[in-house]
Amino acid sequence: MKKVISVLTVFVLISCGAKKTTDSKALYEVLTEQSDGGGNIKFFEILTEPNEIKMLQNDPLLADKMKQADINNSNYVILNMGEKNTGGYSIGVEKVEETEKNIIITVKENAPATDAMVMQVITYPYTVVKVHSKKEIIIK
Repeated sequence: MKKVISVLTVFVLISCGAKKTTDSKALYEVLTEQSDGGGNIKFFEILTEPNEIKMLQNDPLLADKMKQADINNSNYVILNMGEKNTGGYSIGVEKVEETEKNIIITVKENAPATDAMVMQVITYPYTVVKVHSKKEIIIK
């Protein structure tokens, strides 16, 4: 019994002392994904200049999520799905890959199932993504 307690104590001490030394900051962050509020047409906009990015701070959904350091060190991407005749649509990020020269964002568009009961209202789905890099962005 003493041996089991000793082994457990050593295990607990080692696991408590172990620290994760890798500082793995996510490559991107979805700041907001909304089913309504976007533009009338489908477009993807990449904001790289501080004056362009500062305009996003006027959006109440984004103001608290944007810091001055982020504006200088990150790029922002607006993914706009355009006008949809019903609810149930969304646009988002499928994956983000970093290469030596750029960031590749793969966009995923979601539509409601054909048999889904959805609101019969016009919507404008959009998503805003912060990319923790100033590399060139390619959108697929």
